[in-house]
Amino acid sequence: MRGFLASSIGVTCAAALALPLTLPAAAAPTEAPARAAAQPTSGARSAPTAAEPDLPGSTQSLPLTPTTRDRALGAAPEQGLTRDDVHRFSLVGVTWTDPDTTLRGRVQVRTRATGTGEWSGWQDVDTHNEDHGADPGTAERDSGHVHGSTAPLWVGDSDAVDVRVRADRGATRAVEPQASALPAGLHLELVDPGAEPPPAVVRATARRAAMPLAATELPALSRAATEREAVAMYGRSQPYIGPRPRIITRRGWGADEKLREKGFVYTKKVKAVFVHHTASGNNYSCSQASSVIRGIYRYHVKSSGWRDIGYNFLVDKCGNIYEGRAGGVAKPVLGAHTLGFNTNSMGIAVLGTFGSAKPSSAAVTAIARLSAWKLGLYGVNPRGKTYLKSGGGNLYRKGKNVRLNAISGHRDGFATECPGRQLYGKLGSARSTSARFQGR
Repeated sequence: MRGFLASSIGVTCAAALALPLTLPAAAAPTEAPARAAAQPTSGARSAPTAAEPDLPGSTQSLPLTPTTRDRALGAAPEQGLTRDDVHRFSLVGVTWTDPDTTLRGRVQVRTRATGTGEWSGWQDVDTHNEDHGADPGTAERDSGHVHGSTAPLWVGDSDAVDVRVRADRGATRAVEPQASALPAGLHLELVDPGAEPPPAVVRATARRAAMPLAATELPALSRAATEREAVAMYGRSQPYIGPRPRIITRRGWGADEKLREKGFVYTKKVKAVFVHHTASGNNYSCSQASSVIRGIYRYHVKSSGWRDIGYNFLVDKCGNIYEGRAGGVAKPVLGAHTLGFNTNSMGIAVLGTFGSAKPSSAAVTAIARLSAWKLGLYGVNPRGKTYLKSGGGNLYRKGKNVRLNAISGHRDGFATECPGRQLYGKLGSARSTSARFQGR
C-alpha cells in the first residue's frame, strides 16, 4: 500500500522511501563521521567548517589535564578541568582515544545553570559505556573514528563546568612507573543540542497538510490497519501483530541529518529486542525529551565516532516513542546498542537511569507496544525465546549461538548494569503485556 511506504518505511529522507521492502544483510557505510577532536577546544561556539556548515547545536571538546600525581608511581591518577567561559550546553560526557580501553575510575561533574548562576552538586557520570556500540569487526567499529566514551549525562542549560576524573586505586597500582592510570586522550564533551524543530512544521503536520517526508510523527494504527500494512510489506498476513504505536520521527525530534553518515545498513530480520537505559539521568521533563535525544545523537556521532545514534528507538518517561537510527522504522536497521548482538536485533532505550529509580508505567507500556508491533512484523512471540549468534563480548565468545528472551535486557548479552536493576525487573511484565497486544 502506498500509505505504508509513506509512513512506516522511512520518513527522514527521500532515499529511505526508495529502498526495497526486503533488503540484503547490509550496505556498506559511505561516509565517515567527523572526529570530535576536530571541534574547537576553546569555550567559544564551534565555528562552521566545510564539512559542517552552520549546524544547529554545537560540540565543545576540551582536553583534560592532570590535577595530581602519584608520588610512588609517577602516574596521574586524577585529571580535571574547570571552565566558566564556555558556550552554553546541556549534556556532558568524557571521551578518550582507544575504544578498547576501559576507564577504571570515577567521573564527576558539576555545572552552573544559565540564568540563575547556581552550581549543581557533584554528579556521577556512568563510565560503563563500552558495552554499547557497533560489533567487533564491522565497518562502523573499524572505521578509525570510534573512541572510548562514558555515557552522556543531561545537566540542563548550563554555562560553566567543573569535572574530575579519578582512577581507581587498583588501576593506579596496576600501571607501570611513569604510565598513566587513566586512558590516554581524555576530553570533556559539552553538547548543545540546538533548538527545537520549527513549530510551524508541527502545526502543518497536525493539520495533515504536510507531505510524508515532512511528517513529525507516524500516527497510531488500529490492528486491522497494521495487518494491512504487513500484507503490503510481505505479501502475506501475519497471524499475530500488535497495532503500530504512535512514533515521533527523526524530523519530529529535530535530527540534523547532516551529522550522520549517508546511507543505511541493515540486517536480515528482527528476532529480539534489547532494552536499555541511556544512563543520562532522570532530571528532564517530557517537553525536553527531544533535546535530550538530539544531545545523545550528537554525542554518539561527533564525540564517540558512531555513524548515527546507536539505538533504534527511544522512549521517554511519558511513554512517547521516538525513531532512533535512520533507515525506516519498520526495517531491520543495524544499530549500535548491544555490543556483540546488534545483528538481527533492535535496541530500545528508555531516557533515564534506573539503578535505583523506578521506570514509569508509561515507559514500560511503550516498550511492550513497540515490541509487539516490531516483533510481530517478523513473526516473533514477545514471550518466546530466540537464538542470536554472538559477535564477541565479555559474556559470550564470537560465533556462539546464545538462547535469549525475545525481549531481553542489555545485561543478558553483555556483563553490564544496563538497563538498571529497576527497569530490568519490569521486563517480565513487558513480555506478557506485549504478547497480549499481539493477541496471544
